[in-house]
Amino acid sequence: MSVASESSAPLVSVVAFGLRERARDLLKRAFPRRRGKVTLVRTRTEVLDALKDSLADAVIVDLAHASDEHWKVAALARDFPSIPFLALAPLRPAELTPAARACLECEFADLIVEGAEDSLPRDLVMPVSFTTRFSAALSPAHANIGLTTDLQREVWSLIVGQGGRPVRTEALAESVQLTREHLSRRFSMDGAPNLKRVIDLVRVLAAAELAKNPGYDLPDVARVLGFASATHLSTSSVRVIGVKSASLTRLRPVELMDRFVKQGRGRSRRVVRD
Repeated sequence: MSVASESSAPLVSVVAFGLRERARDLLKRAFPRRRGKVTLVRTRTEVLDALKDSLADAVIVDLAHASDEHWKVAALARDFPSIPFLALAPLRPAELTPAARACLECEFADLIVEGAEDSLPRDLVMPVSFTTRFSAALSPAHANIGLTTDLQREVWSLIVGQGGRPVRTEALAESVQLTREHLSRRFSMDGAPNLKRVIDLVRVLAAAELAKNPGYDLPDVARVLGFASATHLSTSSVRVIGVKSASLTRLRPVELMDRFVKQGRGRSRRVVRD
């Protein structure tokens, strides 16, 4: 079995608020362009705009010399529990204390201490990032939908490793060193669901996770995951799991996958509505 290319891995997308120049340099070194995207924002409104424009893996808030605006941004962590918020602070007790307090009171995922080695921010962000946690949660679930071969498992890992972002079959084929047609045929052997349906299932699962966040409405979820519109998301949800997107907030991932399997939606073109 071939090894997937590094190009298949998504860039880490970080929204960073209120960074001082030294902190900006730290994050640029931790997330170079070839490995990550850092969006610098200066107001709470810009944080919300960034979170609702594209899928963010994490939000970093520089709490050195924190102002009221910093604390308003920190409070957003409760509205976006799927997107980890991390505090950044210098290695000085007077400034570490409010940052540590924010981590507790605002339910932050972690605290990054400025002044440690350059790789520390990345090492702290990656394990708690949305994409990493989403991929880890779904990686063992391949057998639940009938994916049992080495190729199917590898491709499943590549798909869930994108965190629900759009996935092109051409990119998957390139990663496993097959033609697109050959990959599609081999993937759906022995009654397994076809590749396009599995890609759609993972995207709907990501939408269900994000839809449970108070800070997102369904048009926001559709936008950040690359659906053409909220209607497109709802149509995809009906096709893949038999319910409109409005139902995603109340269904657990295991229930969504059960619907996909038990209703025979891995291949069927029929539409069943609740």
